[in-house]
Amino acid sequence: MLIAIIIISVVGTLFHFLYELSHHNKIMALFAAVNESTWEHIKIALTPTILYSLYDGFCYGTNPNYFFAKVLSLLTIIVVIPLIFYSYTGIIKRHVLIIDILSFYIAIALSQFLFYTILKMPALPFTINYLGAVGTFIVFGIYMTATLFPVKNFLFKDPLTKEYGIKAHEIYDKQKK
Repeated sequence: MLIAIIIISVVGTLFHFLYELSHHNKIMALFAAVNESTWEHIKIALTPTILYSLYDGFCYGTNPNYFFAKVLSLLTIIVVIPLIFYSYTGIIKRHVLIIDILSFYIAIALSQFLFYTILKMPALPFTINYLGAVGTFIVFGIYMTATLFPVKNFLFKDPLTKEYGIKAHEIYDKQKK
């Protein structure tokens, strides 16, 4: 579990900068942060978690609880990052970079803790695990499309440009020049 947390955290941190480093490659936009919205910070935690699934699926994929554990671990990231961010910014009325960074790592750690805890449980009913498999694919589908077609709400709004998705990054680049 600790190795998973470290690998996912390091790779996720790299994905914060990868879109810029790839010279705004549209394929990279599916995986890396394209702006400073809450969604993009969720995405850079989801990306390495999903990539790590290639490994943990090989190791634990036969575990009857695998997909239920996987979907709950992904949903943990989706809930914890905004929960921490909007809770503390609602109280102190501003964001603090170190808390933002810590929320990213806390979400990853909780996600992996939950994943491994569920794997160790006795086998859950087939329907629960089937729903976990369906849920995992739904989360993956939303994850792949949300940057290209962002919902116009607070989670997807870049606080720097007040825009959404890739367009927010394009505006930010123009403002820098």
